[in-house]
Amino acid sequence: MGDALGMPLEFGPRQPADRLVREMQAGRLPAGTFTDDTEMALALAESMLVVSRRDPVNGSADPSTFTPAQALGDEVAERFVSWYRTGPDDIGNHTRAVLSRIAGGETWQDAVEAAQRRRPESAGNGSVMRCWPVALAHWGDVDRLLADSRLQSQVTHPHRECVAGCAFVNAAVYRLLHGIEPAEAVGWALEVAAVPQPLRLVIESAPSRRREELQNSGWVRDTLESAVWGLLTTDSFEEAVVQVVSLGNDPDTAGAVVGAMAGAAYGCESIPAAWHEALRGEWPPGSGRIWRAQDLAGISDRLVEIPTGPEPNSGAPSNA
Repeated sequence: MGDALGMPLEFGPRQPADRLVREMQAGRLPAGTFTDDTEMALALAESMLVVSRRDPVNGSADPSTFTPAQALGDEVAERFVSWYRTGPDDIGNHTRAVLSRIAGGETWQDAVEAAQRRRPESAGNGSVMRCWPVALAHWGDVDRLLADSRLQSQVTHPHRECVAGCAFVNAAVYRLLHGIEPAEAVGWALEVAAVPQPLRLVIESAPSRRREELQNSGWVRDTLESAVWGLLTTDSFEEAVVQVVSLGNDPDTAGAVVGAMAGAAYGCESIPAAWHEALRGEWPPGSGRIWRAQDLAGISDRLVEIPTGPEPNSGAPSNA
């Protein structure tokens, strides 16, 4: 929802405080259309579902030879490359650099190492925008949630702030799904995700920032700053997403991130009905199949149903 609401504002200016964007609007795509942020999340979600069926925990693989991390990394890389080959018109430069090398025959490990070596300070938001499926798949197992959150980032974005940012977002989603208040969830996530100090300071100071100070750029620090600001300075899903996407610049990505966290906090019932009606997107690209809100809800349900290790006396999160 946040991705689609922010789509028409991408690369645009900050909206005036008295003219915030509250309805799905057309831009480079029809109103309500999700972008690469959601497409890559769907590729990750499908990877989680495929690998879960091979996991020896689920009785579908030889425990002596199965390595979950290697299996997930390879599956994610393969699906990302399949998506890349469809020619998406909105793909980050760093993501393109990595996926083009994998498509050319390199392993994902070699490809990402080469791309990061060429631009060692590259710390874009391309992995944090898509990371939420891991939180649903591992809603009852924090250790696996943190490990797979980091791994899916490392396939394209190995910078330590990108890797920690994904672990942070999903740890926050985990706590929010279990009914913890947003401020407490954010504080806990900062600890368990081992967020590097520079990024931690940005996140901790986010709620005190004025909207005019927020850059909302493609840098992972700016995206997380905007998303946490939106989550902790509002009291509803709608207001959190509206405030963040109205910052402009890279609003679809920041909207996707705050949408994941605010959605976990307030639940599906908090999403405006008009947004539900408008949401759409073709998946896989070129397939002719149009996904709607109910399709996204369906794959989310499948992720939550992956066998995991729930905490004692805890059931599936009600917001999922």
